[in-house]
Amino acid sequence: MQAGVPLWKWALRKIIPLAVLSLVLPACMTKTTGPTEVGVRTVKIGIFKKKGVEDKFYPPGGTYFFLPYVNDWNTFDIKLHNMEMTFSDERGDRKSRDDLLFKTIDGNDISLDVIISYRIDPQKAPFILQHVAPTDEELNDNIVRTVARSSPRDIFGELRSEEFYVSEKRGEKADRAREELNQILNPYGVIVEKVATKDYRFNPEYQKAIEARKMADQMAEKNKSATRAAREEYLAKLEEAQGEINKMVAQADGEFLKAKIEADAHYDQQQSIAQAIEAEGKAEAEGIKKLNEALSGPGGEVMVKLQLAEAMKGKRILLLPISGGGLDLRTTDVNRLLEVYGLKSLQSQQPPTASK
Repeated sequence: MQAGVPLWKWALRKIIPLAVLSLVLPACMTKTTGPTEVGVRTVKIGIFKKKGVEDKFYPPGGTYFFLPYVNDWNTFDIKLHNMEMTFSDERGDRKSRDDLLFKTIDGNDISLDVIISYRIDPQKAPFILQHVAPTDEELNDNIVRTVARSSPRDIFGELRSEEFYVSEKRGEKADRAREELNQILNPYGVIVEKVATKDYRFNPEYQKAIEARKMADQMAEKNKSATRAAREEYLAKLEEAQGEINKMVAQADGEFLKAKIEADAHYDQQQSIAQAIEAEGKAEAEGIKKLNEALSGPGGEVMVKLQLAEAMKGKRILLLPISGGGLDLRTTDVNRLLEVYGLKSLQSQQPPTASK
């Protein structure tokens, strides 16, 4: 008890709130939030709180106590929601055809299956309750579905018919659709996480024309590939032939160089032989010159005689009478004469035969 405060006043301050609490607690209502839910309270009668939607949210997985009749309670599921709009009536949000119908930029009718993945921003749950929708279903049907079926049509309608066959093109438009949906829905407390496309369908006749064209394009691409392969094969063979030609040229150059080296070596050899013969001839000529000089000198006649004597050594000498009334060598058959003298000589050398 504080000093200077009367006892009865202190007692009233402590007892009255406890008494009120003991009367109120039994009449309180219990409110809970699931593991993925947030709660929002609305004050209907402003006794302790300002009347209206309370500007706060109650976190998931909690239990809360409020006075009955003067409070209302709403919850919003903040898990990821998938709104699937498909052609099939056996799947998706609706049990009927629910895909997006629009025209491509080149004027062809197309239907597209789309899945919008979104979640609720828990911080904006009070704003959603007060200004947008009181439940998840109404938020989905009246806001998310309405926007999701209008904005993506315009974005995907910017594609040409052939571009729907290119997944990258569809992916680019899906990312842009997500961005534009967030620009529209974020102020309403909705965050779009992903826009995904699934199947798409053209008018049957146009579908056939597109498929025929794709087949023609595939065939053209196949022919282009075959042409490129043939060109590569030709270039490879050309390169191989060029290699063979280079090899033959190199061999011819090698043979030519080898023949040139051998010819140069033979030429050098013959030149050396010619030089040796020339030197030998010069030496022999010089020797003859020296011999002539020697023969021209005082002892030359003696040297000639010695040479003649050396040459006549061991030879038979036959003397023929050629003076006076003897032989005339100008008219005599010397060979016949020698034969006659030779026969006579042989006869003189034969031994005498015995007489009977």
